[in-house]
Amino acid sequence: MKTTRLHLSLAHICGHEQQFIQQAFDTNWVVPLGPNVDGFEKDLEEFLDNQGVAGQARNDSAQCHVAALTTGTAALHLGMILLGVEAGDEVICQSFTFSASANPIRYQGATPVFVDSEPATWNMSPDYLEEAIRDRIKKGKKPKAIIPVHLYGMPAQLDEILSVANRYEIPVVEDAAEALGSAYKGIRCGTFGELAVLSFNGNKIITTSGGGALVSKNEDSIRKARFLATQARDPAPHYQHSQIGYNYRMSNIVAGIGRGQMMVLPQRVEQRRKNNQYYRNHLSAIPSITFHTEPSPDFFSNYWLTCIVLDPEKTDGVTREDIRLALEKANIESRPLWKPMHLQPVFQSCPYYGEKVSETLFDHGLCLPSGTSLTENDLERVVEVIQNCLL
Repeated sequence: MKTTRLHLSLAHICGHEQQFIQQAFDTNWVVPLGPNVDGFEKDLEEFLDNQGVAGQARNDSAQCHVAALTTGTAALHLGMILLGVEAGDEVICQSFTFSASANPIRYQGATPVFVDSEPATWNMSPDYLEEAIRDRIKKGKKPKAIIPVHLYGMPAQLDEILSVANRYEIPVVEDAAEALGSAYKGIRCGTFGELAVLSFNGNKIITTSGGGALVSKNEDSIRKARFLATQARDPAPHYQHSQIGYNYRMSNIVAGIGRGQMMVLPQRVEQRRKNNQYYRNHLSAIPSITFHTEPSPDFFSNYWLTCIVLDPEKTDGVTREDIRLALEKANIESRPLWKPMHLQPVFQSCPYYGEKVSETLFDHGLCLPSGTSLTENDLERVVEVIQNCLL
């Protein structure tokens, strides 16, 4: 009998979603905007404004404001527009990430400047960030923004990155698409930058099937984002437009899914972390395996995806690809870590600052099935295949 397919990260519906969706149908709010959109934005604002897992109070009194949008990519695109990124500008972006972190820079006709990772969090290196800024300024191109990413849910080194950004007066757009529920020094990820981006794609820790959000403590920025996201229609009795707009607002039905998902977000974070711990308990004794790990108690990862890296000198020739194919043969989905953006053909002409941290991680790293609907028996299947490859 064929074994059930284990996926990397499936959506996990909790049952609360249906009441909000039904309400949308009952009231005929089946279009963009509506009570669920307003409610979902409020739910997110309340979650992000709450102190994080360490019980540490925020250092500022500014509240978060949220615009619910069609995708995280749309949110980042609007972020570029709000920061005045235009053709010919440059924006610094973490190289080790998904292409959606960089594509909106190109939407504006600007050039991504890619920065390598540091080995502790796998996120943007503050040292190479500063090197890139100095060199671009020397070349007459001060970057318009900085986009660090909380990769796989792991918070970046925010104190150091923000210190560099503040020193050169460059705004930070926090890519927290994978990090809802993560925290740095007790403060929620997605609340540190001048702007931040969230994603609710089907594989994320909570989902709206497809969706995203732009976050800011500047209410005017979010008000402007909502205006641009609804085709930039001027306040007039007729349709009048004084600037280019976009069809980026989330629908009331989709937002209903999000409202239900928000009710179980803490449990989803807890389960992802339990999955991560299960893998550690059963694979950490293998000398060739290391895990993507919180560097200190300052970092709290939702462990959206559990990721391992193989030491090629300790595997007797077994590669990441050997393990991936063995898992696939067992009907288990896994995935190599992100291919760095500076290695992507579409970005081959863009500047890059760093060495080979992200390249090495890509060559030897693997994402393991991490969804919250996985059972212990499912996790055991994954572990057994990996052990058979390496022991």
